[in-house]
Amino acid sequence: MTLAAVLIAPNVPIQLQQLPAPVVERGSITIRTLYSEVCGTDVHLLRGKLAGVPYPIIPGHFSVGEVVEVGGAVKDIDGQRIQIGSIVTFLDVHETCNSCWYCLVAKTSTRCPERKVYGVTYSAEEGLLGGWSELIYLKPGVKVLTLPQEVSPERFIAGGCALPTALHAIDRAQIQIGDSVVVQGCGPVGLSAAILALMAGAGRVMIIDKFEARLAVARSFGIDDAITISNELPQHHIERVLDLTQGRGADVTIEATGVPIAVKQGIAMTRDGGRYVIVGHYTNTGEVLLNPHLEINRKHIEIRGTWGIDFSHFYRMLQLLKRDRSRQYDIPWENMISRFYRLDEINQALADVEQGVVLKAAIQPNPQ
Repeated sequence: MTLAAVLIAPNVPIQLQQLPAPVVERGSITIRTLYSEVCGTDVHLLRGKLAGVPYPIIPGHFSVGEVVEVGGAVKDIDGQRIQIGSIVTFLDVHETCNSCWYCLVAKTSTRCPERKVYGVTYSAEEGLLGGWSELIYLKPGVKVLTLPQEVSPERFIAGGCALPTALHAIDRAQIQIGDSVVVQGCGPVGLSAAILALMAGAGRVMIIDKFEARLAVARSFGIDDAITISNELPQHHIERVLDLTQGRGADVTIEATGVPIAVKQGIAMTRDGGRYVIVGHYTNTGEVLLNPHLEINRKHIEIRGTWGIDFSHFYRMLQLLKRDRSRQYDIPWENMISRFYRLDEINQALADVEQGVVLKAAIQPNPQ
């Protein structure tokens, strides 16, 4: 039997359950979980804000672990044979069909109707298919990567799902050298996007959040301006961005909050003819009223949504983490992790993430 943290239904505390160990099929892998993570999506799952979730589930969609069982000769995406004892990670997205219109014509596999996600759209009744568990079962065909020596498990989970998601947002943003960039939200996705904007050559990067502790971390990463949202002065952060951009607004604004009103505010902070990228609204948190003439058409603004990731973002994330350690500069991604939690501390971890007490919470199902 294997101990796992199970989310029975929305707004019900996580329960620890003993579940059957996986029966390994040909082409599958079982890993002993070293780390998984708690992200904003997990909080939304707890609150029932994502449609189509087959509760009960084992959350945890980004994880890293040690291989303990392999069903025959299985290779990772680079062609390396998976060995018992290898430290691996895997793309949480699985079962995209590569046969439908979205996969083959639109080249948008994140919208494939067959797409499933570990820790989100697999039921706990289907097996150990989430990271908040002592073991994770990787079904045949799951895309696996062996961690390079330069990337420790701690470094990988510090990047977590936020880093490839931010990579996707930066791709959509098409930042040019010298651009002014605003990032709304200093959670893991927002801070990762801000760091990547600097790496992409932005001339000035501003980040906005209501939690001062998060903004302090952003300053430690070299973000140019960390701006606090004030309850007493609700327009202050907008005015501050305009002041820093000669009254025009940012060339590119990236929303990473998941708060509906942030969209209206983000458009106001983006210059005429600028680009607005929405990445934070992975779940349904409500609506916001916009004036299409004043806020979109007359501003000649470009608005782009960003949904999930594909394997390219996942693979490039690992190359980025590896490259940092092999060059003269080094981004301390590990500093994003505020605290490690045991499985029996899952509910506390969720509460800490929801309340902004921590920047990133990492789960350690098998503490040393």
